[in-house]
Amino acid sequence: MEKHLGLKNLLGLLVLLLSISISEQLQSSSQANTLSRIRNLLNYPNVLSNWNNDTDFCNTEPSSSVTVICYEDNITQLHIIGSKGASQLHNFSIDSFLTTLVELPSLKVLRLVSLGLYGPLPSKLSRLSSLEILDLSSNFFHSNIPREISSLTSLQSLILDGNKFTGGLPNGLGSLVVLAVLSVKNNTLEGHLPDMLGSLHNLRVLSLSRNNFTGDVPDLSGVENLQVLDLEDNSLGPKFPQVSSKIQSIVLRNNKFTAGIPEKVQSYHQLEHMDISSNRFMGPFPPSLLSLPSITYLNVAGNKLTGMLFEDNQCNAGLDFVDLSTNLLSGRLPSCLLTGPKHRIVRYSNNCLATGDGTQHPFSFCRNEALAVGILPHHHKHILGSKVVLALIICGSIIGGVVLVCTTIIVVRKFLAKIATPRKTTRSIVENAASTYTSKLFTDASYVTRTMKLGSLSLPSYRTFSSEELKVATNNFDAATFIGSSSDDQMYRGQLKDGSYITIKCLQTKRKNSSQNFMHHIELMSKLRHHHLVSTLGHCFECYLDDSIVSRIFLIFEYVSNGTLRSWISDKHAKGRLTWTQRIAAAIGVARGMQFLHTGNVPGVFSNNIKITDILLDQNFVAKICSYNLPIMDENVKEQKSTRANYEEKFVVYDFGVILLEIISGKQINTKNEVRVAQNQLQESIMSNAMSRKNMIDPAIRNSCSDESLKTMIEICCRCLEQDTEDMPSVEDVIWNLQFAAQVEDSWRKDSSSSDASPISHLYNFKPNLSRNSNSNSYSSSV
Repeated sequence: MEKHLGLKNLLGLLVLLLSISISEQLQSSSQANTLSRIRNLLNYPNVLSNWNNDTDFCNTEPSSSVTVICYEDNITQLHIIGSKGASQLHNFSIDSFLTTLVELPSLKVLRLVSLGLYGPLPSKLSRLSSLEILDLSSNFFHSNIPREISSLTSLQSLILDGNKFTGGLPNGLGSLVVLAVLSVKNNTLEGHLPDMLGSLHNLRVLSLSRNNFTGDVPDLSGVENLQVLDLEDNSLGPKFPQVSSKIQSIVLRNNKFTAGIPEKVQSYHQLEHMDISSNRFMGPFPPSLLSLPSITYLNVAGNKLTGMLFEDNQCNAGLDFVDLSTNLLSGRLPSCLLTGPKHRIVRYSNNCLATGDGTQHPFSFCRNEALAVGILPHHHKHILGSKVVLALIICGSIIGGVVLVCTTIIVVRKFLAKIATPRKTTRSIVENAASTYTSKLFTDASYVTRTMKLGSLSLPSYRTFSSEELKVATNNFDAATFIGSSSDDQMYRGQLKDGSYITIKCLQTKRKNSSQNFMHHIELMSKLRHHHLVSTLGHCFECYLDDSIVSRIFLIFEYVSNGTLRSWISDKHAKGRLTWTQRIAAAIGVARGMQFLHTGNVPGVFSNNIKITDILLDQNFVAKICSYNLPIMDENVKEQKSTRANYEEKFVVYDFGVILLEIISGKQINTKNEVRVAQNQLQESIMSNAMSRKNMIDPAIRNSCSDESLKTMIEICCRCLEQDTEDMPSVEDVIWNLQFAAQVEDSWRKDSSSSDASPISHLYNFKPNLSRNSNSNSYSSSV
């Protein structure tokens, strides 16, 4: 009886195994039949000539043209790549083809490239619900992209390049939450780009080139992992696309972009390839793009970009291609573009550069062209809560016996309240200036001196440091690396393995805080990266071993080695003095840094009673603010918010006025009484003659500055120190007038017989003695 039962069980097991084997054979046979029918429907292409009834598809060696991959005897990947330029198939039915394909339900990767497929893409494609990669490029598909494609929720890569699709991008694509690659290049798609593109948070590649898309690009700044944006050959614009700082390639060539290049682009430290050529971009060209740490290809040709280049602008050593041609650039070509690697390609024709090779227009051409497209100084004017809208209309006729040039400047003032007699503002300083300077200023609306341009942000990405790394950098926090301390922190100077120097701020925390409590503030601090701030590089948490509560926080900043601004202005023991040009540049830098802190770009961070000793100079004499509050202690957040609300612009402007007072006079200003006395003296000099004014300023620079720029600086300084806040300028007005003073000074030097032909030579021929103690005034402990 037991033998009978054992035999019966054995037979049952054999039957089960046999049925499984037969099932697998049938399944394998079914898939083989499906692939055979696919070959038939494709009209037996040459790349499938090796397929026959005996082919073991799951064990066939893959090639560059054909690949079949199986998992547990199910076909999961099918790659068929035809000949480039394949013609359209005859007697082809896309409906029958898709009906056959859906018999492979386990397909995750489907690539059918250059096979001559044509017809509208059927909605039954959605039945391939396991698809993760779909590539149908270089075929002849037409009509709309089916909205049913949005049901392929596992899709990570969608490539439809080189077809004849029409219509717009389906809004349903926003439901493809794991989509990383979206490429529809070289079709005839049209219309506005849907806002849903900004919700594809996993998107890394967005390639929409050679279509007929129009309008502004939706906000992509929330697509944090986007690395490649290719929008070439469309009709998009006018605004520059908003993308995250992780972008590596931007191609906007041949569109209708007309706005300026945003300042944020200068902080794209991972950007390698940038092509914005053949558009209508206006405004200043930022030379700092040439020195972005990862940039290798830069093409801005065929726009209306203005600005002045200088011989010693910096370039990234890896820059292989630069095209600046057909813009409105003036100045001199950076020498780094001419002395770089032999393989570097540099194009710069049809500008107004002083190259002497006959490829450039005269300076007047760029000036007139800038006026013709309405490029005006970028500034804002605040009068009784009003906004000023500037419009420039220039009309000119051709010489016909009598030259008639009609230049009309229309200034429209729109008041939010009842129009009243406007008070005198700082803008009148510029508006009443000599017309020769004013017109010259218009040719380069965003004139900035070279020290500001050398202040470009070439910093490594914000990161987390290890405690071991910091111990090595400071020799285990040796006393020799100690810089200073306050009641809440200690400051150290360190050197990383790559040779770069850093400043480390150590904060003791309360035992109740975990690392998670600080992450929001760490995220805010990572944004504290600006040309004129001592910028943050990273952080490190030191935790208690028993409960992972944070015991200390280390904040890592860039190391600024050239001392304080005061040490180069009014220090009795200074071994060098800043020139007038350098002082204007430093003032502009300080004002821009204050503007960044004051405008709330980083919530909870603001300037805090900044003094001239809180301004450091780097090796290029670029001014950097090192005193600002840090939103790192969780218990101080509410206090910081209320303080920020009460810290009004008038205090920022007054603090700046005190700094500017010392820059001009060359005398240390430490008390309110000293401020009042010096202000009164400068105020009186405004109404005096040039000799009287120069007698009031630092003897080190009184014979090397123009009276026009000096008067402008004195007037803006006195306005900043007005007791009546209604008479104070805004920060934007301050910056605008400082830039005007720099422009005037530059013009004066070029027109004079002085050996200092420009602010650039004046700045870089200055070689003060830098043999100072490395720890002296290198970093203020008030950060």
